[in-house]
Amino acid sequence: MRLADEMTGRAALVTGAAGGLGRATAQRLALAGGKVLLVDIDAAGLEASARLIRDAGGEAIVHTTDLAQRNNCFAAVAAAVEAFGRLDALCNVAGVMFPSHTPEMSGEAWDKTIAVNLAAPFFLIQAAIPHLLAVEGAIVNVTSCAAFKGQAYFAAYCATKAGLTHMTKALAMEYMHQPLRINAVAPGGMMTALTGNMRLIADGDRSLLQRIAPLRGVNEIDDVAEITAFLASPAARGYHGACINVDQGITAG
Repeated sequence: MRLADEMTGRAALVTGAAGGLGRATAQRLALAGGKVLLVDIDAAGLEASARLIRDAGGEAIVHTTDLAQRNNCFAAVAAAVEAFGRLDALCNVAGVMFPSHTPEMSGEAWDKTIAVNLAAPFFLIQAAIPHLLAVEGAIVNVTSCAAFKGQAYFAAYCATKAGLTHMTKALAMEYMHQPLRINAVAPGGMMTALTGNMRLIADGDRSLLQRIAPLRGVNEIDDVAEITAFLASPAARGYHGACINVDQGITAG
């Protein structure tokens, strides 16, 4: 995989950048020479991410906001363009999950899942497309193996990730004849704050939960970040409408 300095002179916006895969993706893009706008609701986490990038010689700016609001998505893109004068890559990494027995899931949890996992990427893409077209840029949506494999107690999460995966393909067709690449990455489990802080279903059927346990273990975050940053860069010029599964084989059978 060729990345090296492919992002030199280019700018990227990465959501969910306060930690986990978002932070690692932003670090990888900065290492490849990119300027990065870090977006998240966690201000302290964003500052820590920016510090790591700057200490390594990279350029990063933080933008704290709640992407569950449409206007905030447009404002984040505007902030990136204002800061860097251009936008070459949009990486939609932010996500939430609220495992629950379906009859017990609150309307608030459902709305939040839809807003962050599905609506926010769409609104960010809406805002970013004119800028990305101007520089022959790229969009990378982080979906999940949950888009392809039903998971008990995660109906809302699975629905949003399947929707984001198909949205990626629909957008790729819409922009088939224009200079914009649109792809997705579908990771399996990773040791991030999202999974580490996840509340387990106390009375869930363990035999069903075991069906989604990866036989080869969880992914290394940096491995997924490498693929995500690669797709965001010109090094991935041959990729359009792809969804790359990085899931330790969990969706193989």
